[in-house]
Order: sequence, then structure tokens, then C-alpha cells
Amino acid sequence: MKTYEDILFEKKDATVTITVNRPQVMNAYRSHTYGEVIDAVLTAGWDPTVSAIVLTGAGTRAFGTGGDTTEKKAERKGGFGTVGVPVELLHTAIRDVPKPVIAKVRGYAIGGGNVIATICDLTIAGESAVFGQVGPSMGSVDPGFGTAFLARIVGEKKAREMWFLCRRYSAREAMAMGLVNTVVPDDELDAEVDRWCAELSARSPTAIAIAKRSLNADSESIRGIASMGYQALALYYQTAESKEGGNARREKRPPRFRDVMNGAV
Repeated sequence: MKTYEDILFEKKDATVTITVNRPQVMNAYRSHTYGEVIDAVLTAGWDPTVSAIVLTGAGTRAFGTGGDTTEKKAERKGGFGTVGVPVELLHTAIRDVPKPVIAKVRGYAIGGGNVIATICDLTIAGESAVFGQVGPSMGSVDPGFGTAFLARIVGEKKAREMWFLCRRYSAREAMAMGLVNTVVPDDELDAEVDRWCAELSARSPTAIAIAKRSLNADSESIRGIASMGYQALALYYQTAESKEGGNARREKRPPRFRDVMNGAV
């Protein structure tokens, strides 16, 4: 059994559970976390004895809240991925492994955490789950699967609402828009996920792999959109407008994006 620093990797019967174990920062991903989750997903995904992969976050407060904003850029030096962390490589791993990947969501699935829950094949949420995006309020965005693929799931109007307004949505609201498969009380979440995994283990793994490939093929063009989008995002992160989001957060004040963009400050 593999051991990691930022995540827990547990295999029970035919299910592997990958838990981001950083509750002190709401299970935000630092550079090292991305690498470990990618490795764990690929390890489990190509293990012929595994029928399902569960992604979740430690504790009860958060499934995941995206990138760790406390990580200094110097700590990302030498990292891989278009924007310095391999976000798009994690998305690719989740989509490409021939096993169903299930997001088990307690608490906040915000920003990058919301994107991961979107990309997973199935999403099962506890009543405490909260979904939403924060990018435009912080000088960031998730092009490709975080936007275009989201629109396929919840519809164009709702996807634009989520990204433009950065509102938050309850588990029940997320289920109503198609972002979540089912919602159960928090104390029943583990058992519910176990039931879904048991059903998956009784199905033909080859048929499921073909079904996943077929479903993915219809939206595979979004991978190209993401590739181009992340290249643009890398340039955007170098602008004063994007940096204003981080500065405002550190200074605990509302961001002044338009003033910065227009050279007023």
C-alpha cells in the first residue's frame, strides 16, 4: 500500500478511497498535493482489482477549496503544469482512468474543489455540502472543463451564473441543477458511497470502461479548449488585474479590479 504526505490512500475490497488530508487549510491543494493525487488516481485507475475510486477531503468542513493561496510562488519553482501547478493533468487523470471516479462531498466544494466534483463521473453529497466558484472574485478562472464542461452538466445559463456571480449553492440546489447525483444526511454519506461502490463492483469492468470512454469522447474537444485556456491563464496571472485579487485577500479588503485595469491605482 502506498503512503503519501498530503493524502490518504486506502483500498477496501474493490474500492480505493483517496482523501486529501489537509483539513487545516480546508483541503486546499498545494503543488505537492496535486502530484500525489494524480499518482494515486493513476495507481488505482490502472489496478485491475479496483472497480471504483472515491475522492474526498479529510474532516467535515471541506471536500476541497482549490489551490492553496498560502503557497508562495517560490515554492512552486520547478513545478510542472501550465500555471505552475498541474491542475489540467489532474483533470486528465480523472477523465482518462477506465474506472468510475466518485466525488464524496462534505462541506465546501469551492473553486477548484467544485471543478473536481464536476469532472468526477459521479458526485454524492452530504447535506452539509456547499458548491460554487470564486475565480472572478479573486483574479482567476478555470478554463475548459471548469467552464465549458460545467455548462454541459448544469446548462449554459446556470454555468454563467455560477462563474459570473460567484454565488454558493446548497447540496439540494446542486442536485436540482444536475451537478450532484444524490444527497444524503452527512452521517449516512459513507454508507451511501459504499453502496454505490458495491453496485459498481458487480458490473462488467470492461463495459464500464467503454461507457466512460464513450461518454468522454463527446466532450473531448474541451481538452483542447482547456489547453489553450490555461496558456492564456498563465499570462493573465502575470497582470496587475489578477494580482489585485491576491493583494486584496491578504489586505482583507474588496478588490479593485477595474481601477487597476484602468490604471487608476
